[in-house]
Parts: sequence; structure tokens; C-alpha cells
Amino acid sequence: MATPRAEGALSHIRVLDLSRVLAGPWASQILGDLGAEVLKIERPGAGDDTRGWGPPYAEAADGSAREAAYFLTTNRNKSSVAIDMGTEEGATLIRRLAAESDVVIENFKVGGLKKYGLDQESLRALNPRLIYCSITGFGQTGPYAPRAGYDFMIQAMGGLMSVTGEPDEVPGGGPVKVGVALVDVMTGLYATIGVLAALAHRERTGAGQYIDLALLDVSVATLANQAMNYLVSGKAPGRMGNAHPNIVPYQAFATQDGHLVLAIGNDEQFRRFAAEAGHPDWGTDPRFATNAQRVANRAALVPLVAGAVATRTTDDWIAALESKAVPCGPINTLDRVFADPQVQARGLARQIAHPALGSVPTVANPLNLSATPVDYARAAPRLGVDTDETLGRLLGLDVAALADLRKRGVIG
Repeated sequence: MATPRAEGALSHIRVLDLSRVLAGPWASQILGDLGAEVLKIERPGAGDDTRGWGPPYAEAADGSAREAAYFLTTNRNKSSVAIDMGTEEGATLIRRLAAESDVVIENFKVGGLKKYGLDQESLRALNPRLIYCSITGFGQTGPYAPRAGYDFMIQAMGGLMSVTGEPDEVPGGGPVKVGVALVDVMTGLYATIGVLAALAHRERTGAGQYIDLALLDVSVATLANQAMNYLVSGKAPGRMGNAHPNIVPYQAFATQDGHLVLAIGNDEQFRRFAAEAGHPDWGTDPRFATNAQRVANRAALVPLVAGAVATRTTDDWIAALESKAVPCGPINTLDRVFADPQVQARGLARQIAHPALGSVPTVANPLNLSATPVDYARAAPRLGVDTDETLGRLLGLDVAALADLRKRGVIG
């Protein structure tokens, strides 16, 4: 069982997690990392869809058990409680758990939980202190509200793919999605922020509240400077490959043996780069001396930089430019990422004990809190492993009652 941890910042909080796949579970995992007790409600016999999203799988040495890497990604520090909400008794059990919880997170379609009496109006009537977070593709209002929303289509509809990839006229050009389900992940982050804000409000007022969060809203909100560039200029930005719309040179360049990312953010950095490249005159050239001039003369400058970068190896450039405080770096594959001494020093890859698999890898939470550090107490749980303990502890169900519910398929 995942019991509250006294050292956690949120050890006084219980989260009822009715979500699945990525955005909602990402949020509840963060809350669990911070000490909250997270009760993950799953379908008996099936569980979260991502339990079957493999390969790859983490497997026991003798092959007796396995778990999809995708599921392990976002379900540590949780208890698995298998309840069939499609039965009236199952829905009643979940309502009772909501009455004992501080937060509910769900990502069903708009109105999808109302027929079970698990919608926000029903649960907040039972528990006025409850913070209820709904995650949908398009939100609870607007003409698209009834539609299902998935990360890939939201990256397209929300504008992210319009600024990701090479221009159409370049070989291989065209819109490209980000290599991870980034909108889902960012939505999980915003859900966490919203829950923490609602908890702070409840501390002052005693009242819970409802959080309506949409993937499309998050996608648009996180377009950042690209969105503001459009709103200020009225001109929709296009795809620029690895180039930056507001800074030059700020992109990837081919070296003798690979690629180098230059992330030159100010004029002094550019002058130091130009000197190392053997062209100190670039730093005083009226076309290139300031960032605004470099942006205006991008077409002239980029080929010059590309020609210079191509004359040396990636490692040569990194050693030379780092010594001159010019921001740069290699494009690492994931094997090199996790072998990187800085990544290793920060402990970003960890092992976490698993009762059936021995241990499984996990990617560390990047929050480093001095007084209430993240606790990697538990790997993603086996399906239904905490059902009896949770329902006995919180709802007072005895062994006979649990056996009867299990026999009738209400719990698993």
C-alpha cells in the first residue's frame, strides 16, 4: 500500500485518480512524488490502457511477470484499486472514496462520469472541500467540447506542428509532431499547478473548487513567443526547422562528424563565437553586430556560420566554445543522454524496487526540494494489489464483504 509519507510536502493529501494514459496520470504521479496518497482506480482485469502498450516491457528475471514501460512511466507512488465503476456498487464505492479524498483527477469525455454519479457536481455535493480536476481535449465549453482529444491531433490543431519541422520547400519538409506527447505532459504539469493553487485557496477558505483543463488550451498557451509574435505582428509564423524566429544564430549546424547546436543569446556571445570561428569581423559587421541585424540578415549569416562549423568536429567545437562561455551542445541520442556525466551526477535515472520484477528503472522527478524531497517509495503498482487494504482502511469493509464484491466482479 502507498501510505502517506510524513516527510512529503503533500503527505496530508489524498488523491483519487480516475484518469488513465498520460496527462492525468502525469499529474497524479507528481502529486504522489510530493507525498500525496494517490488511489489509482482501475478496471478489474484490464486496468489502465497503457498496461498493454508494449513492447518494450520490464520483465522479471524468470519471465513470470512483466509491465509495459509506458505504464511504468507515469504511475509510481500510487496504489492500484480495482473497482468496476460500471456497476452501481462499484460507483458507490468510488463515491465513498471521494468523500474521504482531497482531490479527484479524471480525463473522461465531457459528461462521461455523470451517469455513474461521479461528475464534479455529484462528488462536490458529497464533499464540498473536494478539488475536482477534469482533463479533456477541448474543455467543458465551446463547440468542440463533446469531441475526444488526443495529443497528436491537438499538436496539429493547436498550432504546434505548424512551427515544428522544416519548411515545405526544403527536402523532407513538412509539419512534424514533437517526439514525445508533449501536450499531454504539459497538461499534466498545468493540472498539478491548478491542484496546488486550489489547495492553497482551500487552506484559506475551506472550500474546494472545480478545475476545467483542456489539451487545446494548453497547446495554445504554451506556444509562448510564437503565439505572441503572431498576436503582435498579425503574421503567422512558419516552420523554420531548428532555427529560432527571434534569435540568430540559434540552431543546429553540421560539423565534420555530427552536429552542433549553437544557442547564442546575446551580442557578446556572438562576438566570442566569431573570433573562435576565425572571423572576428562578423562581430563588427553592420549586418551582424546586433541580434536584430542578424535576424534581418539571417540568409546571409547562416551559410557563413555553417561553413565555419563544418571545418571541425563536434567535440572540438564544444571544448573551444565552452572555454569561451558560448552556449553550445551536441545532439545526444538517449543512450548518450543517460551516459552523460551531468545527467548521472543529477541522478536522473534511478532504480526503484518492484515486488514482482525485482526492480525497474524510473526517470527522476526534476524537483529537488531541500526540506521535503521527492520520495521514490514505490514503483507503478500491479493491478488491484491495493484494493482490499484501501477499501478496508478507508471504508471499513471486512474480509467477507470484500470477498463477496470480488466474487460478483465489482472489485478486482
